Amino acid sequence: MDRKVLYDEQQKIARYAKAMGHPVRMYVLELLSKQLCCYSCDLSEELPIAKSTLSQHLKELKDAGLIQGEIEAPRIKYCINNENWEEAKTLFKQFLGV
Repeated sequence: MDRKVLYDEQQKIARYAKAMGHPVRMYVLELLSKQLCCYSCDLSEELPIAKSTLSQHLKELKDAGLIQGEIEAPRIKYCINNENWEEAKTLFKQFLGV
């Protein structure tokens, strides 16, 4: 296999792992993976953290491509980015040999 392809896969899995490297983000991903979408205001009611802190966690997940947000003023609707979520699952399975 081409070295560049391997390196690209390592970069992707590292980015996904970094984004998933906090319990709040794992909670958000677990919640969103079990339902179609969720509004940021609903998430702030679920989690005992400041809205600004939640916003930073959502930004990290969004920047990694694991979730996507759609503005429905005055709220933001968040959903799993299915394409990247499937890619992340595949990469982790390959990496872990399962």
